[in-house]
Amino acid sequence: MAGTAQIELLPAQKVAQEVKVLQAPNSVCYAQYGDTHLTAQELERIVQAVPNSIAAALHRRAYYFVPLTISENDETLVAPEFTIDFSDRAICHRNVEFGNSECIFISTRLMQDRFALAFEFFINVGHHFVESIGVPQSFSDLVWSQAEADVRGETSQDAFESRRKATERGRADEKAKTTFFDASFSDAIAIYLLSLSIDFDYADLREREYPLLTAPALAERLRHIASLFPPNAGYEFEIKYRRRG
Repeated sequence: MAGTAQIELLPAQKVAQEVKVLQAPNSVCYAQYGDTHLTAQELERIVQAVPNSIAAALHRRAYYFVPLTISENDETLVAPEFTIDFSDRAICHRNVEFGNSECIFISTRLMQDRFALAFEFFINVGHHFVESIGVPQSFSDLVWSQAEADVRGETSQDAFESRRKATERGRADEKAKTTFFDASFSDAIAIYLLSLSIDFDYADLREREYPLLTAPALAERLRHIASLFPPNAGYEFEIKYRRRG
């Protein structure tokens, strides 16, 4: 195995300039560099899961799938291969602006499996969509009705904390309420996209820091997302309930 000293870290800008950027049929721009442990077919399947109607809002962004992304001294570096030392210094992703474009470098080798990698990508897509378009009023109405009904749990730490702040004083904290809408919407997009690309158990998303949103409430959110952003050809949205006993 090559040692750390033999592997040169490259500036993210150099990687962005040299690697060929592809455009999926849905118009999402992406690239692959280094030993990512991903086949071209696997990566395209993940990227193409983004519905055309969501992908249209991701213009001027490109997603770079690299082995490891390292941020040091305000500089973003890319490791073309995996080493233990580099992995200890790496981060899940890093957004870097070049001119009028934004490049998102995602560390594929920090992810334990395809599930984790796909979810990391989709979380970024969800946040970027919210930044570009915002949250539909219909979705805000839905999640706020769930919050007022005191439905248990949430889809992320941000959604959980902002919802708590928005409702804890007996009257809505508008800033926290907006943050809750943004977080819950981007979460719902990410989980919806994950469901299009991979069969997974909802319990796999559970975190220790907060209770997971109840399955019926999540299903209601995902069906709403699916009605707003229908799947691309070759993808199917389906919710399956596990039988007890």
